[in-house]
Amino acid sequence: MALRGSPAKLYQAIIEALSADIASGKYEPGDRLPPERVLVDRFEVSRLTVREAMIGMEILGLVESRRGSGVYVKARPLEADAPAELDIGAFELTEARRLMEGESAALAALAATSEDVADLEAILERLIEENTRELHDEVADRDFHLRIARATRNEAVVLVVQTLWDVRYRSPLCMEMLERSRRFGVRPGIDEHRAILDAIAAKDAGRARKAMRAHLGRVIENLLTATETDAIERARAEASQLRDRAKRFEMS
Repeated sequence: MALRGSPAKLYQAIIEALSADIASGKYEPGDRLPPERVLVDRFEVSRLTVREAMIGMEILGLVESRRGSGVYVKARPLEADAPAELDIGAFELTEARRLMEGESAALAALAATSEDVADLEAILERLIEENTRELHDEVADRDFHLRIARATRNEAVVLVVQTLWDVRYRSPLCMEMLERSRRFGVRPGIDEHRAILDAIAAKDAGRARKAMRAHLGRVIENLLTATETDAIERARAEASQLRDRAKRFEMS
């Protein structure tokens, strides 16, 4: 069941399809939804999109995620349940940031002054302090990326980067996904930010672009890990099998 022709965002289309399944009785409250890999095959989308849909359905109160078990139907959908209200997801947003901020870093490497580099060094020190104190307000992280955009001397680039960051705080779906990532223990990568800064200071546009894209690619990987359910289920099953094997060995 491909969703490519759907006018809605892909994650919204998945929510609508599964909501219809729940409303029709295909899945009753208390039933476990199919595993992520099955939904990926059914809708012909990435696991990122399926993950966004599952978290969106949690926000709407339709399902609940049980660590190590899966996603279970919690309630039937109501007319008031509106996937559109969830806005944009963290995976989709980070993909856009990876594209735009990669070019922002490359352009900054060509245009940055010594003052720009000094400001970025100061912000990086603040970022290190925030990590040490386990602050979760992202102020230094946001300032670092926006300061790179300003170093491009291109106001359009600044506007795009600032808008992408502002969307994070307006989208319930994005905020929920990022909060799960923080609860999982994910913090801004200092070494990744240092690599970006060093490339800009060296005026190496190619290296700056690569470092920024690598950094935001890591953000996506961290989001996947933090919102994982099936992987935890498999790990626990494997651990259980190992324990059973050990017991059998002891008894033999």
